[in-house]
Amino acid sequence: MLFCYNNSGDKMTKDRMNELIEILNEANYNYHVLDKPTITDAEYDNYLRDLIIIEEKHPEWKREDSPTVRVGGAVVDGFNKVTHEIPMLSLGNVFNEDEIISFDEKVKKVVTNPKYVCELKIDGLSVSLLYKKGRLVRGATRGDGITGEDITHNVRTIKTIPLKIKEEIDIEVRGEIYMSKASFNKINEERKSKGEELFANPRNAAAGSVRQLDSRIASKRNLDCLIYHLPNPIDYDIHFHIDALEYMKNLGFNTNYKNNKLCNNISEVLEYVAYYTEHRNDLPYEIDGIVIKVNDLEEQRKLGFTARTPKWATAYKFPAEEVLTKLKEIKFTVGRTGQVTPNAILEPVFLMGSRISKATLHNEDYVLSKEIKIGDIVSIRKAGDVIPEVVEVKKERRNGTEKDFVMATTCPICNSKLVRKDTEAAYYCTNKHCPAKKIEGLIHYTSRNAMNIEGFGDRIIEDFYNMGYLKDYPDFYNLYKYKEELMELEGFGSKSINNLLDSIEKSKENSLERLLFALGIRYVGSKNAKILAQNFKNIDNIISATYEQLLSIRDIGEIIAKSVFDYFRNEDNLNLINKLKEYNVNMNYLGKVIEDEDFVGKTFVLTGTLLNITREEAKNIIEEKGGKTSSSVSSKTSVVIVGKDPGSKYEKALNLGITIWNEEEFASKIK
Repeated sequence: MLFCYNNSGDKMTKDRMNELIEILNEANYNYHVLDKPTITDAEYDNYLRDLIIIEEKHPEWKREDSPTVRVGGAVVDGFNKVTHEIPMLSLGNVFNEDEIISFDEKVKKVVTNPKYVCELKIDGLSVSLLYKKGRLVRGATRGDGITGEDITHNVRTIKTIPLKIKEEIDIEVRGEIYMSKASFNKINEERKSKGEELFANPRNAAAGSVRQLDSRIASKRNLDCLIYHLPNPIDYDIHFHIDALEYMKNLGFNTNYKNNKLCNNISEVLEYVAYYTEHRNDLPYEIDGIVIKVNDLEEQRKLGFTARTPKWATAYKFPAEEVLTKLKEIKFTVGRTGQVTPNAILEPVFLMGSRISKATLHNEDYVLSKEIKIGDIVSIRKAGDVIPEVVEVKKERRNGTEKDFVMATTCPICNSKLVRKDTEAAYYCTNKHCPAKKIEGLIHYTSRNAMNIEGFGDRIIEDFYNMGYLKDYPDFYNLYKYKEELMELEGFGSKSINNLLDSIEKSKENSLERLLFALGIRYVGSKNAKILAQNFKNIDNIISATYEQLLSIRDIGEIIAKSVFDYFRNEDNLNLINKLKEYNVNMNYLGKVIEDEDFVGKTFVLTGTLLNITREEAKNIIEEKGGKTSSSVSSKTSVVIVGKDPGSKYEKALNLGITIWNEEEFASKIK
């Protein structure tokens, strides 16, 4: 190809670049979305090579929707936060036919003869895509539904996501990023040949790929995306969900139109569910259920929302699959609290896309109650499709070579004598210097719900512990002194160590509840840590709190109160806190209670059965908005919230003239 670089030649070349972009984008759409290639691979490669030559000569001409951006190259320092203007709500779940029918019955209480759209629930990562004047400007994760992370640099590499749509409009669409079974198998074969750790399943592989800082990595993972939701269809004069799916398809988005179905009644929904329950393994991607949505958008509006989920949609979750394998051995591990847990070592078996080689046996009582022996053939399933567990022993398969289970009496790591507490089934290592406890505690400290220090895998922490760099939590904040030494370790370079140290430094700014959870105080989970942080505001207040003060807090029972009280009476723990203070780790609660004039300073009583929210959820929402809850009605009661079949509290509220809200009124207030 001949290029001229005078004024007229430049114009010709730019026109050719624009022409090539249109040809290649159209070919991408036909191949990846419609599965109908219109040009050969050789033609595509020739067009792409010509485009690259032009863009290299004139980088100032390069368009954001050029197919050359698919190869990646953008590198970000971290993920910026994105606020979703319309929240990305999660769905409620149903698990059997009766619950699907019950969902239909609840819908019919509000609307007549509803029609439903059934869609396959792709097992991937939810994504929001924002277009301005028809061009992709942002891709973001769901996050907590309100705030997600900007992953635009990786979204641009996914070939089934159009960089430019067929109309120059502003629009947001939502879908699922996933990795096909074929791509998953291919990438694991490549990783295996390089001696790298294999991905557990396609979902983990897709999620890990999307959260890479270097888009070149994501571009090599061959990810896909299916679009299933238009958040504001009325703005486009669309009144039915099935029409929204068709509209997005016509704009150039990859929708699952081949497998979606409009069902006239719940019987057709059940037929659809039954079909894909049987044929889910025939699909080229993993699914973990079926999404059922009311088709009429006006009916959706009438049905509304609970505090967390829409009432017009639900997700049917497939029952956990079970497989048989041999239990070869039982090994004991030590957790951060010192609890020693028996674990089943299994002959490797694939279960729901994951290679399973071990499963927890929880404690001695669990093993004995199921009569588990070493050498048994056992059935394995994933609890909640996540954690492998032993369901039962196939006793009829025994041949006499099986061995009885014997609980360990000494710690498998430090050989200290184990102690079983009277009130528990678990055994504990009481050696506070046990290396296993220390390592597990360090791993927990860096975990996502704790201090969220990115870059530390289990192996890295174990290596750093054995090398003497990490012995306790404050040591993380001292690692910068060993930067040069760490960069000399195999697998580490300047960039990875800098990222690690930056993440450690960033963790100092975490709110108090993260630190409380990270400290590993027994019985204090992330939820209780937040309750403590909200009530006491800073760690010094918790340290000086009496047992009675701790016990007076809602949801903090005797066991938790005693554990927290005892923890902060231990001199070693107080020294640890003081060291963290010296490293300027934040010790204050940084969150805010959302105050609402309908709730602030008011006392609420709940009575009757709430149909769309649990009583505990309702109490939490009231307290988050500045209100209080009480179990009895009195002259001090501000509002009584009445559910189905209310009792004497309702009658008393009427007699006292207290304001009464039904569930719908309550829902409108909290919305």
